[in-house]
Parts: sequence; structure tokens; C-alpha cells
Amino acid sequence: MLKKSDVETKKREFADYWLLNYHVLEGMADWVRVINKEGTIIYANKAMKEELGEDIIGIKCYKALCNKERCKFCITQRSIATGETIQKEEKINGNYYSVKSSPVRNADGEIIGSVEVFRNVTRERKLELELIGKNRKMNKDLQFAKRIQERILPRKGMKQSLKLDYIYKPSEMLSGDMFDMYSIDDENIGIYISDVAGNGVAASMMTMFIRQTMRVMKEDINNPSKTLTELHKRFRSLDFEVENYFTIFYGIYNKKTQRFKYVNAGHNCIPIKYNNDRLELLENKGYPIISVLDEIHYEEKEVDLNIGDKILFYTDGITEAKDYSGKEFGLEGVIDIVKNNPEDILNVMEDKIINYSWGEQSDDFAIVLLEVIE
Repeated sequence: MLKKSDVETKKREFADYWLLNYHVLEGMADWVRVINKEGTIIYANKAMKEELGEDIIGIKCYKALCNKERCKFCITQRSIATGETIQKEEKINGNYYSVKSSPVRNADGEIIGSVEVFRNVTRERKLELELIGKNRKMNKDLQFAKRIQERILPRKGMKQSLKLDYIYKPSEMLSGDMFDMYSIDDENIGIYISDVAGNGVAASMMTMFIRQTMRVMKEDINNPSKTLTELHKRFRSLDFEVENYFTIFYGIYNKKTQRFKYVNAGHNCIPIKYNNDRLELLENKGYPIISVLDEIHYEEKEVDLNIGDKILFYTDGITEAKDYSGKEFGLEGVIDIVKNNPEDILNVMEDKIINYSWGEQSDDFAIVLLEVIE
């Protein structure tokens, strides 16, 4: 049995402990209130009374928040009934609060009320709404840019003596792959395929530079190697970082001589020339268009094209597609499709890549088919 002096000591310790808790609650910037089983406020801390008034003690919990009736989802009553700690968000006087209700128990463990803590989250919510608005606008801008990027692609079908078809599939909304085919003069047609490092907005903007520059230069330069040397020169003038670069395979077809001259600036996806059972890789080497090199000259090669010959161009979103084990589709996979599906090669290749990579596209890809018609 405790001595009288020990009992008095315990009382003082309890009083000091209660006083400490009281001062902690009174000093909090968050609102704190205690509500009994009848839904009446029996305590509110200083911060809450300063904001809502001293007279909130003794009134119903919902009236203190200027509501005429009990909340449809009353976390106070649920917390008292179930012993759970419940949280919701509420708007009070134009501000947003995160409200957390926890049960209050007596010495016997019986729930006698609940304590609620109101944290002002207005700033966070306003920032969230602002971010949602900006994201909505950005998404609208990206949709616009996507339509522009798709519209500037060359038209499918006949151009003089050549037929063009393709499949263009960005991994995101915008693509870092670009290709084009255009008339240089009455005899010559230019065609290229390029792949910008990375993807997304920055890569798509680079494709615009490539397309515009190539189309401007065709008026002055009728030579594949000189064209890419000049393209590199103009790219360096942009003064980009070393990680900004692109590859491009470019060729010019002369319909009079039926010769196709081509150069390769680091494009590691070798175009494939084929006709029935004849297949030839248009291999060539050259540095990518990158700012670290002062000047680049490219080796030019050429090949005869006859009626019925086709050239398949593609980007590394095809060859680097991976299966569940991480194995890449590779050049061998492309050659196998060419050999076994010469008539519907674009759709077959798209289906193969989708199935091979289990429907997961990690990179942009473009597949372009050029055919000599006459």
C-alpha cells in the first residue's frame, strides 16, 4: 500500500503531466478539439478558438464549422463507434483542412469521445490544382505538337517512279524518329531516316531541325555526302551538349540512271534492299551528327535499283525491342521477316515487335518501305 506522501507525489506528477499536455495542445498551430459522445465540443485549443471564436465550446461539432446539419460522413461518430482513427478533407471558410479523428478513452479503456486535429493544407491543394491546370495545358500543347509532327511526315503513295509506305509509332506522345522523301529536281529524289538520341519533347524538336535543314539544303546540294557534312556543320552551330546527337541514313535516287547513292551518319539500322529471294544490306559507316567533332566527311556508296526492288528503312526501336528474357530482336529478326513476309512486311513487322516485346514499347520506332515502280 502506498504511503500518503507517495500518493501526493503521484498526484503532483499526474497534474504536471496533464499540464504539460495542455500546454502542448495550446501551443499547436494545428486546430485541436475534443468532442464527447453527444457530438458536443468540450475542448478546443487556442489556435482553433482564435480562428472560430471563444464560444465554440459547448456547441455541436458541425455548428462550429458553420454547418446547419451533421456531416454526411462524420468521422467523429465513426471513430467513437469503432475505435478507428479516421481521416478526411474538409473545406472551412475557403480553406482546405486535413482532419484526423482519434478515439479518446478513460482509465477503464472505454471510449468517451474523440479528439480531432485540423491541419491547414490550403497551400498544398492550391499548388495541386495549379499543377493539374498546367498539366492539362501541357497535355493540350503536346497533342497539338503530336498532330504537327504527324502532319509533316511525307505522304504515302507514289512520288514520280517510287512508292512510299510506312508505320510511325512514338513510345510517348512525341517521337525522336523522323524520315522524309522529297523531290530534289526533275531527276533526283532524296530520302532519309533519322533517330535522335532520347525521346519526348526535346527529341521531337530536334526532328523539326533535321527536316527543315534537309529540305532547305536540297536546293543547293545534290550530293549525299556533302549534304550530311553541311548538316553536321549547321548542327554544331546550335552549340548543344554532347549528349544531344542523332543518326541519319540519307540517299538520293536518280530515276534516269536508276542509281541510288547513299551515306550513313552512325545509323546502326542497316537498310535492306530486296526483291523476291534477292536480299542485300546497304552497309556503310560514318560518325553520327554530334557536336564534339569539328568536321565530318562521309563515304558515299551506290547501288542499282530495278523495277520491283524495295528498300526497308527502320530505327533501333525495332532491333532493340526486347523479349521477357532481355534478348533483343536484332537485325536477324528483321531479315527473317523480310525473307518470309515480302508482301505485307510493315504490318507483319509491327505485329512481331508488339508480340516479341509483350506489348511494351520502350523506344520510338519507324518502319519505311520504298519500292521502285517504274
